[in-house]
Amino acid sequence: MAKKWEYATVPLLVHATKQILDNWGEDGWELVQVVPGPNTEQLVAYLKREKE
Repeated sequence: MAKKWEYATVPLLVHATKQILDNWGEDGWELVQVVPGPNTEQLVAYLKREKE
């Protein structure tokens, strides 16, 4: 059976990136990519985790 995934996009504040990603990682989310956000103080993280 094929795996099924769910995805999330999360705004990252530059000064709290590790804390934000650690929190999502605790919930089983895996980081896929980080891209620039709408301004220089923000990034956007794309995350995925397997659906149960």
